[in-house]
Amino acid sequence: MFRFIVVFCVLLVVLFVAELTGPVERHVILPFTSLLADACAWIIHWFDPATTSFGKHISSADGRFVIAIERGCNGIEAVIILIAAIVAFPAPWRHRLAGLLAGFLAIQLLNVVRIVSLFWLGLWNRTWFDWFHLYLWQALIVLDALIVFLVWLRTLPPRKVTQATPLKS
Repeated sequence: MFRFIVVFCVLLVVLFVAELTGPVERHVILPFTSLLADACAWIIHWFDPATTSFGKHISSADGRFVIAIERGCNGIEAVIILIAAIVAFPAPWRHRLAGLLAGFLAIQLLNVVRIVSLFWLGLWNRTWFDWFHLYLWQALIVLDALIVFLVWLRTLPPRKVTQATPLKS
């Protein structure tokens, strides 16, 4: 357990620092966030064809409401927490990779639901938008990472227990 905690904490620090560096920001975070905005705008576009996205922004048809998917809103932080937990846990790499892929998808799918729902809430009522954005959805995204990790733990194959050699007296 001590090893897990140490590796988990070290990975968290390394990944969060890496996320803040300029090259990672330019070449990974911003393109990913833009892709996320485009995907959310595509879904919103089904119901409001005049909705547009540009970069990390999604705008209503009349331009009266625009959301920007900023740091902390793109789900990357929850994914980093999940990566650190799965990599730190002693498991076969094949299972770790499967957990990372499934977890990334689960977190990002919930994040798309989050962004689309926040967009509609923002069009409807700014007070409710702020409350859902700052309190409810932030907690649910991190909780999603925890639930994915716990489900992943349940899918791991049982560890082989080696039989101890009895001591001779």
